[in-house]
Amino acid sequence: MAEERAREAMLGGAMRWIPGGTFRMGAEGTYPEEAPVHTVSVSGFWMDECAVTNAEFAAFAAETGYLTVAERAPDAAAYPGADPALLVPGSSVFVPPHGPVDASDIASRWAYLPGACWRAPEGPGSGIAGRECEPVVHIAYEDAEAYAAWADKALPTEAEWEFAARGGLDGAAYCWGDEFAPDGIHMANTWQGSFPYQDLALDGFAGRAPVGAFPPNGYGLFDMAGNVWEWTADWYADRHPPEAEAPCCVPRDPRGAPQAMSYDRAQPAIRIPRKVIKGGSYLCAPNYCRRYRPAARHPQMIDTGTCHIGFRCVIREPNPEAAEEG
Repeated sequence: MAEERAREAMLGGAMRWIPGGTFRMGAEGTYPEEAPVHTVSVSGFWMDECAVTNAEFAAFAAETGYLTVAERAPDAAAYPGADPALLVPGSSVFVPPHGPVDASDIASRWAYLPGACWRAPEGPGSGIAGRECEPVVHIAYEDAEAYAAWADKALPTEAEWEFAARGGLDGAAYCWGDEFAPDGIHMANTWQGSFPYQDLALDGFAGRAPVGAFPPNGYGLFDMAGNVWEWTADWYADRHPPEAEAPCCVPRDPRGAPQAMSYDRAQPAIRIPRKVIKGGSYLCAPNYCRRYRPAARHPQMIDTGTCHIGFRCVIREPNPEAAEEG
């Protein structure tokens, strides 16, 4: 028992009971991948109050010796034609330009930095000392799965994640209501100013914020919008399924299935599968990416983590009396 309590102390994070229910998933009139709005039901589950932090991931790595995808050299056979100089351990880091750039030119603000990983989020010379309470980043999908398995948890489905993010406000635009900044108060860590070169940090943060720095939603969950994107267990499709035709057919706890066609219609197929990430990040701005909303979703290659992708976990416990709320 003492060993179990020590392990719980290392994990540290509290969980919240999400009661489950039926809700309208998705949104209309925003990004096309969020449509159509359809009715979904989920069973109750426990969810991490906050995204997994650097301190929590460090406990996992110390106990298991686990190396993330960013800490391993890529297999050259898996990336034919890749620049050999890039086939070294590393990850993608946001590097703000000095002025306006072509928004479609990803290379104008993103760089693959050898040595960048969760331990060195901005690349060599950076670190997590003093940033233990920030969400862990540079996490590929298999890294999130490995942590979840170690913690006896799981990654949420997209439906579970969105239901929890809404905090009981079915159909609201944001996790806290329909107004982005009620009474001028910023409710999440997002980008203010002209993306990608000018972050005014009006919300108090330029870059990632410690978890829990903004008010929780109606279920007591922090940072379900902004700060870092979060992995879900579902494969990405470029549209939601259509509305169920009868109440008896409302899907329960749906999980996505691998898609044969790419979300990008210019490609005939997906070579590297994508999972759904949710929540947006500190890099989401009104002039570029308004994805700090519960309905928002984005495809992410499963072999790739970046400086703005993290995760949180769930436990599917059917009886709220059987576990103690943190």
